[in-house]
Amino acid sequence: MQHIDVSATTTASADTTYALLADGTSWPTWSPIESFELSRAGDDGGETVGAVRVFRTGKVRSSEQIIDLVPGKRLSYVLVDGLAIRDYRADVELSEGQDGTTTINWSSSFRPKIPGLGGLYRRTLTTFIQRCATGLAEHAAAIERPSP
Repeated sequence: MQHIDVSATTTASADTTYALLADGTSWPTWSPIESFELSRAGDDGGETVGAVRVFRTGKVRSSEQIIDLVPGKRLSYVLVDGLAIRDYRADVELSEGQDGTTTINWSSSFRPKIPGLGGLYRRTLTTFIQRCATGLAEHAAAIERPSP
């Protein structure tokens, strides 16, 4: 089993950060992802538990199913298809500090479909997920920052 843990901190609230995270249409704005499509609505409609979201970056297309949502605190998803890995699960946890900042902890685990490629996938995905976490932190801060 391969594990990835990255983090980023934002001056935005957990609610603002979570709103971006839960809205797939915002991902191309703050992450390396180029496009988003809601393939299947969730149990309660839209991007709720059970929803399948399709993200594209270059020639890579991945389908991910939301498995847990705790507003302002957590979004968890699993990979349905799109990469040569299996048993992929990611948990994005948000925690507000007493100083008003929010820490984004993005962790995931998976098994490679092809033996011996776990380390390569881990390194590649770590870089990609760190860019997502950092982009989310920066964008959340930018939209919450008051206009001059």
